[in-house]
Amino acid sequence: MNVWMRRVAAALPWLVIAALSCAVTLVTLFPAAWITPRFAKATQGHVNLIEPMGSLWHGSATLVLAAGADASAATLLPGRIEWDTAFWPLLTGRLRMEMRQTEAMPSPVTLDATPRGATLSQGAIVVPAALLSGLGAPFNTLDLQGNVRMGWTQWHAIGANAYGQLEVTLTDMQSRVSPIKPLGSYRVVFQSQGAASTLDLSTLKGPLLLTGHGTMTSGSSAFHGEASAAPEARDNLIGLLNVIGRPTGTGTVTLDYNR
Repeated sequence: MNVWMRRVAAALPWLVIAALSCAVTLVTLFPAAWITPRFAKATQGHVNLIEPMGSLWHGSATLVLAAGADASAATLLPGRIEWDTAFWPLLTGRLRMEMRQTEAMPSPVTLDATPRGATLSQGAIVVPAALLSGLGAPFNTLDLQGNVRMGWTQWHAIGANAYGQLEVTLTDMQSRVSPIKPLGSYRVVFQSQGAASTLDLSTLKGPLLLTGHGTMTSGSSAFHGEASAAPEARDNLIGLLNVIGRPTGTGTVTLDYNR
């Protein structure tokens, strides 16, 4: 072994240590901005993180939700969403993040993801009613106001299939096109069962009565329901009923949507 080979052999361990140190430093300082586009892509633009701060391991961003495809109707939530990423699970090809929202989410949730799928722990979040405008007509016309709470069971995603339940509670809803305030309180239950999902709408209380059932697959969606008014509010709600559905009888309209 000549003198140059001996010098390289002697320096090699230090070069490896230096390279590992640089790699660990770069990974530790990985900016939070790296992860924010991944949320938008994975949720097809429905969940967006803007104004990121910190790193991949401990960071925060502002949470923007979009109920539909119209990005201009996205809703900015007050406060910031914060996350912590565990390092050691990454060595086994697993991502584990704990996320919390400082104002809208009462308890943190955990995202556990592998190349085969992902699991999101049970949680809940309070969102502005303005989020509904992103669903398009007739919600953008109604300009609904009120309290909206979204709560979900543990969700599992395997490839393109998802399994879990989302319950949306709309309390004391009001509309700028109706003189009656509030219109009522409602519950929407979305059940994802792999490649197909169901949606059920029911009325908890109020003069505007809504009910319906829908089914969704990757290629189509259909919803059939009815809206009617309590007898004492029928005259004041007839205009609103004609906006949201097709009249079928006195004080009753159908809610049919197909895609």
